[in-house]
Amino acid sequence: MEPRNQIPGVLLSSGQEMPLVGMGTATSPWPQPHHLTSILVDAIEVGYRHFDTAAHYASEEPLGRAVAEAVARGLIKGRSEVFITSKLWKLGMEYVEFYLVHWPVRLKKEAPDKDFRGEEVLPWDMKGTWEAMEECCRLGLAKSIGVSNFSCKKLSQLLQYAAIPPAVNQVEMNAAWQQAKLREFCREKGIHVSAWSPLGANGAFWGSLAVVESPILKEISAAKGRSLAQVALRWLHQQRVSILVKSFSKERMKENLQIFDWELNDDELTKIENIPQRRGFSGHWFVHPNGPYKSVEELWDDDA
Repeated sequence: MEPRNQIPGVLLSSGQEMPLVGMGTATSPWPQPHHLTSILVDAIEVGYRHFDTAAHYASEEPLGRAVAEAVARGLIKGRSEVFITSKLWKLGMEYVEFYLVHWPVRLKKEAPDKDFRGEEVLPWDMKGTWEAMEECCRLGLAKSIGVSNFSCKKLSQLLQYAAIPPAVNQVEMNAAWQQAKLREFCREKGIHVSAWSPLGANGAFWGSLAVVESPILKEISAAKGRSLAQVALRWLHQQRVSILVKSFSKERMKENLQIFDWELNDDELTKIENIPQRRGFSGHWFVHPNGPYKSVEELWDDDA
């Protein structure tokens, strides 16, 4: 069996099939480009066929080189075997499978890509932005379009005038931030949910250890004979969402794909539902008294 067939897919409202587990490429500190390319080639060799990138991650060019190298080495037959989700065009490719609005915000032109301040966030034109996204789709630059970090309220606003509805909403989701309300809303609207930070990232500026130090997940992990990460990822899979994992260790890359031939029972699922909830990324970077979002509650529209 070829590695690609080990990862099931989901049929999106756009008619496109997306692998249910993808490799995220956002990290800090950023690896050197040649090192990141090597890591991504390893991921393709292990079996990953879905990669999530953005200009902000500084990973588009290394990913483009990794795909070209994988083709040259015979790991894949061609570009069409890889599903690429991006937010800006720097990949050195003629198209992407998925193009997302990264955040419901706009920054001043002079604002840095990283370490911007709340006062550099401007009101944004949701309608105009989405019309441009739809044009990218019509031109064949993106096969599907979607959004990231949108609340129920913002999705409702978008759906009022979208000629092409978003196929995906990519959001923070894990056992410690389960997004039940948002998932139900998206299910009703035919929008697929994709989970970033599936293990509750513990970065220097955001994230928490609420997933990896959860007593409930540790208990289930011991009982199942599976790693805690596998339990956390399997829970997400059973919620019918896609998952963006991120590990640069080849062995953990393999481990993160070993979640499809077993399942959590009802008792285990109930225990996980009772894990205390907290958002890992507050979004405070986008908040300012004179900006469009004067509190994190306004950014997220009180979704919980």
